[in-house]
Amino acid sequence: LLPEIAESESAVLIEGASGTGKELFARALHNLSRRRAKKFVAINCGALPDNLLESELFGYKAGAFTDARRDKPGRFALAHGGTIFLDEIGDLPIDMQPKLLRAIEDKEFERVGGNKVVRSDFRVIAATNQSLETMLAAGRFRKDLFYRLNVVSLHIPPLRERPADIAAITQHFLAQTAKEANLHSLSIDKAAESALRRCEWPGNARELMNVLERS
Repeated sequence: LLPEIAESESAVLIEGASGTGKELFARALHNLSRRRAKKFVAINCGALPDNLLESELFGYKAGAFTDARRDKPGRFALAHGGTIFLDEIGDLPIDMQPKLLRAIEDKEFERVGGNKVVRSDFRVIAATNQSLETMLAAGRFRKDLFYRLNVVSLHIPPLRERPADIAAITQHFLAQTAKEANLHSLSIDKAAESALRRCEWPGNARELMNVLERS
């Protein structure tokens, strides 16, 4: 599906458990799109305190708050011509959701402490490991924002539901590790590969790569 979705300008919502590779899919969409020559800008909506998230998304003017000594562009401005990836969108505070909706709908916003409208041409890809529909029912996520983000949806199944991917991920990681460690090659025997296939991998691809690196 990725090449077909990449050709459009529609917003994409990627759902899947933690460690399934949602950002990898988002970067693949960007790299296959006509926007690939421009920036892929990612922000984790759950990694920043509420009071910093707005300034990170939209930027700020000098003097907007303590230590704001000069103007700073936000992630939406940096993504002009490219793609903005909103990771863990389910963690976005409810009071920030109307501001995000306006920025996505109108492709314009104001910097914190500013009064001039900034316009930016970007494509939105969002990702979550939560059920946004459950959050809708609980009143923790706005319907209008959900429908704006959920134009095209992709669900990334957990690794236990796609055991055929384990061998491919393993071979890729071993080749990458051998190159980084300046080794001729690294291989895995059939017994070890079979053992990997039998695991449940609650941490998904991220856990698999951690186990391989530790080994």
